Amino acid sequence: MKNHAIQQYDYHRWANTRFFDHLKELPDEVYDQEIQSVFSTISEVITHIYQTDGMWLSVMAGDPFEKTMSVINQLKEKSANQSLDQMQKLYAELAKQYKAFLNEQDDLDQSMSIEHPKYGSLETSIAQLVKHVVNHGTYHRGNITAMLRQQGHAGVPTDYIFYLYEMG
Repeated sequence: MKNHAIQQYDYHRWANTRFFDHLKELPDEVYDQEIQSVFSTISEVITHIYQTDGMWLSVMAGDPFEKTMSVINQLKEKSANQSLDQMQKLYAELAKQYKAFLNEQDDLDQSMSIEHPKYGSLETSIAQLVKHVVNHGTYHRGNITAMLRQQGHAGVPTDYIFYLYEMG
């Protein structure tokens, strides 16, 4: 199962990279253009995915809630008002941290407990949390596609099957 969770994360990284490459081909104003949608700009969605991915890495590492909240604040500061190119660099840096973390784990399916002051305790595994990170990213890449169409631009295919075909 270790390989499956790592492959899922690789897919997430691949799909994010496809979106960055696609957005770079579009007019610069598309990234920060305000529109009526779930998020007001594509840059907000990109930033949200980055911050959430970083938060979940903290959780997977076993950090207590207070430390994870500190990590969130650091990620917010790091990603505030960043350009598309700067955000792509932040994503690449975070992807390296994920890969190193996932590769050093002996058992990604080992049970772990996470605590949240509102939601309580949850028994889960790193593999399950990776699945959540990937699912969360897929959902928000769908938001970006809708936002691009609203601005008169096509999205980019990032379905898992396209990843599998590309990886051969």
